[in-house]
Amino acid sequence: MKGVFPLDKFKGIETPFYYYDTDLLRHTLQIINAEAGKYEGFCVHYAVKANANPKLLNVICQAGLGADCVSGGEIQAALTAGFQPSKIVFAGVGKSDKEIELGLDKGIFCFNVESVPELEVINQLAYRKKTVANVAFRINPDVGAHTHANITTGLAENKFGIAMGDMEDVIAKAAAMDNVKFVGLHFHIGSQILDMGDFVALCNRINDLQNMLEAHKIMVENINVGGGLGIDYTHPNRVPVPDFKSYFATYARHLKLRKGQKLHFELGRSVVGQCGTLVTRVLYVKQGAVKQFVIVDAGMTDLIRPALYQAYHKIENLSSGGPLKTYDVVGPICESSDVFAKAIDLDECHRGDILAIRSAGAYGEIMASQYNCRPLPKGYIFEEMQ
Repeated sequence: MKGVFPLDKFKGIETPFYYYDTDLLRHTLQIINAEAGKYEGFCVHYAVKANANPKLLNVICQAGLGADCVSGGEIQAALTAGFQPSKIVFAGVGKSDKEIELGLDKGIFCFNVESVPELEVINQLAYRKKTVANVAFRINPDVGAHTHANITTGLAENKFGIAMGDMEDVIAKAAAMDNVKFVGLHFHIGSQILDMGDFVALCNRINDLQNMLEAHKIMVENINVGGGLGIDYTHPNRVPVPDFKSYFATYARHLKLRKGQKLHFELGRSVVGQCGTLVTRVLYVKQGAVKQFVIVDAGMTDLIRPALYQAYHKIENLSSGGPLKTYDVVGPICESSDVFAKAIDLDECHRGDILAIRSAGAYGEIMASQYNCRPLPKGYIFEEMQ
């Protein structure tokens, strides 16, 4: 079963390019709002790092989500797309003074702080601007996630967050400062998580930390559990929308929120991952000594995930219904790692065939580079092809 695409429209567009199904995106957002809306105090932010295509950001903004940003550039992109500053949070382990000043000038909701030195800098910059910055502390919960090592973020060995043992001291430091206000705790254990047990483990850890803080009369207004929900890369046609029902229900069932507390989520991949496809043409079919190669005009500069994470993306030959043959699908970049897939079965490929590399809406276009002096891929939505 292949995806449905406007193939006749593709033929007139220079490849490679990203194609976005905004109908699927809107449907996904409707389900997110419906499932999160079942529970009081659940607030959903979109993690801009997954994809900052302006057209997608605008659709997400119109759906009422907030924005989770990890750079000044992302804050500006969110503002340009229409996100209200009061719904923007700024995370990241290495915020520059210029980026912090941008957040202060725009009046964003909160800085998710990852170290004492960062807290001190935010306090100093806020003092100079005669303002008070809301801060939440990103706590490293030392909770592992069943995902790729490069996208696990919640272990003690990772660079992110403040150690649990330092949590109370950091909160006390903030209380002694005049230009920051402690408003919450922030957690994030990783990405592409499909095992709800990982989120249960995070809930249990947060419950213990909250009990500890309350014993010292410290109350927390906001709990931010990050994102991390994965998508089905193997079956994008059968499972186009992640299991948001189980995701939100897991937190509702296992996290012991206090009266009036708000629970914040930062979903990225699960929002946009399935709506994006990298469209590429076959340049050559090459018979090697022991295997056949399909050489396409897209490369790791356009979609780096397979080279970086050994990530799997389903590939479909949209031009052919011929017999299945086994190929390695590779790009033109002068690197041995420029491989999209090895030993996969595709309908027989010929020069000029159009291939769809699926589930590429997250960490695809946004991570593209101009290595080998290649142009950045463009992104299109169906409405633009009319």
